[in-house]
Amino acid sequence: MTELSAIKILILDDDPFILKILARMLEKQGVVHISCCERGEDALVLIDDAERRPDLILLDLNMPGMDGIEFVRHLVGRRYVGSLILVSGEDERMLRTTEKLVQAHKITILGYLQKPVQPEALEALMIKLAPPVQQRERASGVKKTYDGPAVEAAIEAGELVNYYQPKVRVDTGALAGVETLVRWQHPEDGIIYPDQFIGVAEKHGLINALTQKVLEQAFAQARLWQQSGYELKVAVNVSMDNLASLDFQDVVVRLAAKSAIPPNKIVLEITESQLMGDVRVSLEILTRLRLKRFHLSIDDFGTGHSSLAQLRDIPFDELKIDQGFVHRAWESETLRVIYDTSLALAKQLNMETVAEGVEDRGDWELLRQTGCDLAQGNFIAKPMPADRLSHWMKEWQTRIETESLVAKD
Repeated sequence: MTELSAIKILILDDDPFILKILARMLEKQGVVHISCCERGEDALVLIDDAERRPDLILLDLNMPGMDGIEFVRHLVGRRYVGSLILVSGEDERMLRTTEKLVQAHKITILGYLQKPVQPEALEALMIKLAPPVQQRERASGVKKTYDGPAVEAAIEAGELVNYYQPKVRVDTGALAGVETLVRWQHPEDGIIYPDQFIGVAEKHGLINALTQKVLEQAFAQARLWQQSGYELKVAVNVSMDNLASLDFQDVVVRLAAKSAIPPNKIVLEITESQLMGDVRVSLEILTRLRLKRFHLSIDDFGTGHSSLAQLRDIPFDELKIDQGFVHRAWESETLRVIYDTSLALAKQLNMETVAEGVEDRGDWELLRQTGCDLAQGNFIAKPMPADRLSHWMKEWQTRIETESLVAKD
């Protein structure tokens, strides 16, 4: 937890009583530098002062004059680099919508609190607070951009490496499979994440070459695990651009045969981030792969174009509930309804369900209570190199026992 005595905090609320209550809660947690404002205009004056600028703002939404949402817009204009906690008597859906808005503005938000604020709820959010220096570094750091030739050179030089994130059975905790997540091992910049080069590959017509490299490594690794006695399903993400050419199906079949991996041990995760072009080609590819017993998964269900229409048209075996509907669903009525609906839909269609974005014990317990099949997320394990998997399995088994993560027979 951040040393709170060094943190400057601003509380913005039009109710003087609320200001006193929140200030008292913060003082009991060790906060020394607390400023209180009843008007957004006064708070902006403080933010414009470099010496008094807060590291964290507790922000009320519904205020006369300048409301909380307008205040956030002013923070964006001032390039505010600290963090926010929303505090409001509005309903949860309004708070979640505002939280998404703040995130879209690239301002760090620790979460939201509903009035009357409970001290333990405030303390739980304060634990997430990063030190001021880290906040400034994170806000000022600009991700390096890479062009098409650089990505092409990386593919040809073999600089793409696969990481694997475990998927476990919720009822037993047993390792059921892994999702393949590509990284770029840049010779100068270190590990580069997909959001910095996948889009570039798609834009420059390199996605097929990139995906083939990922598949080659994933299938070869699956073969090694199989030889070591691990019965795992290995999932690989497939871009819609991959499904624009009938050759893709042949590539998948050929690589699986070369590695002697049974098709039913391969899961192709389809995320439709863009509308299909000629649906006949993609439908033919996916249907033929399914006939050959490869498994198909609809990824990020409920977001983008991954929706009911795809469930109707494509013979998926697996439904992945998007992390945005899983994490904190145990405490959010809105998220819980979406999660429950997705789970029930998958069960009625005889599809296996994977909940991604399992970040804490609360998320895990919700899956146990509702009968979800598989879980994936940082609570279980972060993506790791292949050679880390056996070590993680021992650690995970210890956690299952010591933390009572599954029901005992």
